[in-house]
Amino acid sequence: MGRRRIVMPVLDGCPLFALATACEVFGRDRRYLTPEWYELVVCAAAPGLPVSVPGLLLEVGDDLDVIETADLVVVTPPPHPSYRPPGRLLTALRAAHRRGVRIASLCTGAFILAAAGLLDGREVATDHDHADELRRRYPLVNVNEQALYVDNRGILSSAGTAATIDLCLHIVRQDFGAAAAAEIGRRMVVAPHRDGVHSQYAPLAPPGLAQVLDWAQQRLHEPLTIPQLAERAAMSTRSFGRQFVDETGITPTRWLTLHRLANAQALLESTDLSVDSIAARTGFTTGNTLRLHFKRHIGSTPSAYRRAFRAGA
Repeated sequence: MGRRRIVMPVLDGCPLFALATACEVFGRDRRYLTPEWYELVVCAAAPGLPVSVPGLLLEVGDDLDVIETADLVVVTPPPHPSYRPPGRLLTALRAAHRRGVRIASLCTGAFILAAAGLLDGREVATDHDHADELRRRYPLVNVNEQALYVDNRGILSSAGTAATIDLCLHIVRQDFGAAAAAEIGRRMVVAPHRDGVHSQYAPLAPPGLAQVLDWAQQRLHEPLTIPQLAERAAMSTRSFGRQFVDETGITPTRWLTLHRLANAQALLESTDLSVDSIAARTGFTTGNTLRLHFKRHIGSTPSAYRRAFRAGA
């Protein structure tokens, strides 16, 4: 199999952060991770017009026809939500979707997908500040203004700013495994995995809760309980659970499960340990429990995941 091609149509006036994020995650030559690493192609979304972002003038050599060669299309934000996208861009996106190509929108790029009719009946994430406008203009779209990102049957979308990093790393994780995403996250000095259901406006954890989470991460192989974590935080179980959700957007139980799954994914990619041994090392106790959570959260089995993402395969 050759390299996976990502095509990114860029509109004049596109916000720089989302564009730079996609270029950083997908555009760097990372074939040291896998020979199938992405080939990123940037094209002009409005043919014949110069493409500029705040402070920069871009030289874009390809036009929209290159979308026909894409394995994934990444749609960057328009200069403002009320922008009317070119009809040719909308036609190209509809055609790509019919071919089964994955399409991901960053931040307010969801407005472009909505204009193309690709979000009707789907859940979507977008910038929190523009969620009401998206909902008003496209009432058939189910806008989740809290999610960092949403992955919905081949259509992916992210909230604003830093959430674009989360979605890009989610795509890497899907295509090349948890270890590859973690390596890129490490190099970008960001968390390698924040689940899409995290709140957009979750504040930084206060020192007490941060210390509890650090303590728990070192003991994920143990049978940790929520009362244990609450006691560590010097709080009642009820107060701990409420504060945890307020500050992370997810429950303590889901947090434990997701971090244990991330550890299990890393072991599946890098070791020959049996599923039962990995379950014991990651706090799932039994292979059957690990398989259940794997299917529920990742949509696969541990064995199938290992075959797909085993290092050097």
